[in-house]
Amino acid sequence: MPKILKITGLEKTYSSGNKQLTVLENITFDVDKGQTFSIIGPSGSGKTTLLGLCAGLDEPNSGTIELCGQDLCKLNEDQRAQLRNKEVGFIFQNFQLLPTLTALENVSVPLELQANKNAVKTSMDLLEKVGLADRFHHYPSQLSGGEQQRVALARAFANAPSILFADEPTGNLDEETGEKVIKLLFDLNKEAGTTLVIISHDLDLANRTQQILRLKGGKILTNERTAVL
Repeated sequence: MPKILKITGLEKTYSSGNKQLTVLENITFDVDKGQTFSIIGPSGSGKTTLLGLCAGLDEPNSGTIELCGQDLCKLNEDQRAQLRNKEVGFIFQNFQLLPTLTALENVSVPLELQANKNAVKTSMDLLEKVGLADRFHHYPSQLSGGEQQRVALARAFANAPSILFADEPTGNLDEETGEKVIKLLFDLNKEAGTTLVIISHDLDLANRTQQILRLKGGKILTNERTAVL
């Protein structure tokens, strides 16, 4: 199975006064193309830092990161941004919708950056899939948290990414709403054949993925396949 993400010997440290704070230490794992994969651990275990490194939003102190066949450490910031625009989708805990744009315009943004002539139609189709076709003209402030996250889901899949990173996708939602969003996420992901990497502290959510990487104190505790096919 081809690997879409390969992490080898990753280290990340930050300077804090006169001290060096090690956030990630000797992280090595890979993710198969089309796989569902979760990274779990308590707060402060390094999950979000690891996501940022995997997506090329930050640079490690040492180690290598191969994303979609490219060594991120050999790319400059502009090249990494181009790779993300083409290959990567994101879903965040706090939705990160643009408040001055409607739901439709928020979903269209990735497509318009690529000068896609079918941006509006594709965006409307995605909003229909997440059950928001009748809310396309609403602004984020006019939508509930669950509706905002469904817009964010539609936006994440808009540019047909090869890999999607979801950082605590239900963290700001109640249990019932979160369950609906997760079902939509997995359904859309299966339909699109995208690789899905979920960052979470929720073991029940992680158990729905094919592989679970457990972090503790910036180190890998376990890396196990699950019974999910």
